[in-house]
Amino acid sequence: MQIFLINLPNAIERRKFQKSQLSKLGLEYEIIKAISVNDISESTYNKHYYDWQRPLLKTEVACYFSHRSAWNRVINSRKPALILEDDARLSSCVPTILDNLVDIDNIDLVNLENRSRKKFVSSFDTRLGCNSRLVRLYQDRTGAAGYILWPSGAKKLIHLEEHSGIGLADAHITTCHKLKAYQVEPSPLIQLDQCNAYRINNSYPDEISTSTVSSNNKAKAGIRFTVKRMVNQFKLGLRQLLLLSKSKRRYIKIRINDFSI
Repeated sequence: MQIFLINLPNAIERRKFQKSQLSKLGLEYEIIKAISVNDISESTYNKHYYDWQRPLLKTEVACYFSHRSAWNRVINSRKPALILEDDARLSSCVPTILDNLVDIDNIDLVNLENRSRKKFVSSFDTRLGCNSRLVRLYQDRTGAAGYILWPSGAKKLIHLEEHSGIGLADAHITTCHKLKAYQVEPSPLIQLDQCNAYRINNSYPDEISTSTVSSNNKAKAGIRFTVKRMVNQFKLGLRQLLLLSKSKRRYIKIRINDFSI
């Protein structure tokens, strides 16, 4: 399966980290040049200023368009791809999982990530290699560090943008309810900043472990954003109530020993 790694040219240490771990796993990959804040014009930023539930940071807009460039690559290639952010840490099971999923049809997206949050998943599963399984994923709020995307899913994500604008990359994926999405369990991927939460050894410096997208210096939201957030929270709550009839909200398991590479 093709692998697209999103990486800024000046993020040299992260690129070295990914080269090392992907080489150890025997995985070939292609680097997609990430969009930087310098690539986001004021007109583009102003166009999308009111799209989300709060004002987006320029780094968040850049991150979204970095993922969007990967989605376009998936559409053009007509094949599924693993899309990785450059601070994603992979388990030893990833090669086997990719081999198991490359020929699967009638699916839009498979999430690999875990981020200490509960997800709405089905009780039914499909067995994968490496003692893993695939469960239907109905609601997720855990990031976009690593996911397998099919052309059908990429088209749905871009279609959502055309009708509703953009948002945080992971939130945009989450709010695309037309996606037929699944989750791998135990989760074979975490971001480096989650290593401590899962008691996984992390010898990498803060330079590559700290998020380059999020910030505490977010613009204050006015009444327009407050109303938008209230409406979206109401819709989310209603959706979650409906999901309880066909899914269970729970944490996704993780095997610490799988991350010993």
